[in-house]
Amino acid sequence: MNQTSSFKNKAISGILWSAVERFSLQAVQFTINIVMARLLLPSDYGMVGMLTIFLQISQAFIDGGFTNALIQRRNRTETDFSTVFYFNIVTAVVFYLLLFIFAPLIADFYHLPTLTTIIRVIGLNLIISSLSIVHKAKLTIQINFKIQSKISLSSALISGIIGLIMAYKGYGVWSLVCQSLINALLLTILFYSFLKWKPLNRFSLKSFNNLYSFGSKLFLSNLIHTVYYNLYAIVIGRKFSAVDLGYYTRAEQFACFPSSNLNAVISRVTFPMLSSIQDDDERLLIAYRKYIQLSSFIIFPLMIGLSVLAEPLIKILLTDKWSGIIILLQILCFDWMFDHLSAINLNLLWVKGRSDLSLKLEIIKKTIATSILFISIPFGIVGMCCGRVLYSLIATYLNTYYTKSLMGLSLWIQLKDISPCFFLALLMGGIIYSVNYFCFNNIWYVVIISPILGCLIYIGSAYLLKLNVLHNLVLIYKNGKNI
Repeated sequence: MNQTSSFKNKAISGILWSAVERFSLQAVQFTINIVMARLLLPSDYGMVGMLTIFLQISQAFIDGGFTNALIQRRNRTETDFSTVFYFNIVTAVVFYLLLFIFAPLIADFYHLPTLTTIIRVIGLNLIISSLSIVHKAKLTIQINFKIQSKISLSSALISGIIGLIMAYKGYGVWSLVCQSLINALLLTILFYSFLKWKPLNRFSLKSFNNLYSFGSKLFLSNLIHTVYYNLYAIVIGRKFSAVDLGYYTRAEQFACFPSSNLNAVISRVTFPMLSSIQDDDERLLIAYRKYIQLSSFIIFPLMIGLSVLAEPLIKILLTDKWSGIIILLQILCFDWMFDHLSAINLNLLWVKGRSDLSLKLEIIKKTIATSILFISIPFGIVGMCCGRVLYSLIATYLNTYYTKSLMGLSLWIQLKDISPCFFLALLMGGIIYSVNYFCFNNIWYVVIISPILGCLIYIGSAYLLKLNVLHNLVLIYKNGKNI
């Protein structure tokens, strides 16, 4: 088997196993969350949502960009892994202590005294998770998502069942807290069980500085991104109510489900794989154009379909008490629809080792985004969600600026690649909406028949138009069966 064929098969195998890991995990979590949402109140989710920014910012500092630095680096050593391992643990302990100390102030900020105990307990996730960050990075470098799928699925299933039992018994928000803690603990235990790796008794400043030169810029980019997206939770939690924040966080979870999961599948595989050919611009360009087409072919119809079917889906899955999220979900679907284009373009900068350009872009984008956020506040939560859609379009344009100068992959080329998928998805959405509006009064008929009709329209149209992306998907399926 030649090098190109081996590389191709490894990439296909990685994508397939990453997809199995990601979507099986999300299917389990989605099902569990649906049942829990029927048992819990929007305010329970709102209280956890209020703490998300503090946990995510802490997690960004704990990782420090070193995970991606390890993956991107070619000649990584055991000293590198050990150095990152000790850095993760020490940083996690420091940030947990900070959260513990400042928990009363956070509770006062939201005018909810009960948050003090909640944040001190859920903050333990930081320390538990830090113990297995390097283990997960090593498996990602090996493109070994088969083991990761077993670990993630087992942890989600067990912790989810415990969370459901607690929710049924009336523990409210604590069922969410305990579910999160048990999941983190099981993940760490299983990573250690499957991957027999132990750090060296060594912390190298030289190794730290080498990794920091690349990782620090990714860390700052990630930190800026994390702060921005969690500003919405802070503003809504402070200016509106825990119930409103509960609506927003659930709408966000539904909207990001298709796009973020597919992005995760692709980026987790492409980053370590394409880092190994980072100096071959021709192969990189061909690969990334294919990734953009493939992800768009799947994401566009999913997001438009979800927006069209938002009302019947929410009423069936979550009951009428969650009807306040319907309009938010429909709007946020259009925000997440183009997120994969931004992610793929940024991924290309990371592969080329240009984390400095990624940081520069993040500063520019989030300055614009924060301005849009504060301008949209007077228009309520609906207006804030519309502002996110506007920012998504601006971010997509800006993220292509450096990929054009580095690789010649301009926005215009990408739009030509994805436009057939986009317009077919719009056609599909329009037909489904019309059929549902004029033909069906029963929401069960809508949610059962509409996805089938949508697939027939979308895939049938792609076949008639002989889109190359459909042919490539068939090849991936056939090659995957032989691996």
